[in-house]
Amino acid sequence: MKHLQVAVGIIRRDGDIFLAQRSASSYMANRWEFPGGKIEADETPVQALKRELLEETGIEVVNATPYDTVDHTYDDLRVTLHFFIVDGWKGEPYGREGQPQRWVPQQELQAEEFPPANVDIVARLKASA
Repeated sequence: MKHLQVAVGIIRRDGDIFLAQRSASSYMANRWEFPGGKIEADETPVQALKRELLEETGIEVVNATPYDTVDHTYDDLRVTLHFFIVDGWKGEPYGREGQPQRWVPQQELQAEEFPPANVDIVARLKASA
C-alpha cells in the first residue's frame, strides 16, 4: 500500500481559517482542505510546508507551530498528515492554482466537508475556537 507523508498548513488569522477546495479530478474531489502537500524525500515537514504553501497559496510562511500528526488509512492509501498552525506569513493567501478558496470562522468548520483523515483535527479546532 502506498504511504504518503504530507505537510498541512492550518492558516489562521483573527479566528478565521483559510481553506482550499480539492480539484474535481483529484483524490477526495471537491472536498475542502487545509492547504499543503507531499513531503519529498529530502525535506523536513516544515520545509515541505513552506514550499507547498508558497506553490498553492502564494504566501511565505514566517511562523508555523506543530499542531498534531495524524495517521489515516484509506482503502488504497495510507497518509501521515503533519499539521501546523500557520499564524505568521508574508503575502495574502489565494488559490494560486486556480482552486476555489475561502476564509471560514474557526467555530464554523464542518468536518463533513473535509477528507476523513481531517475529521478529528477539524473537531478539535472547532472545539477550541
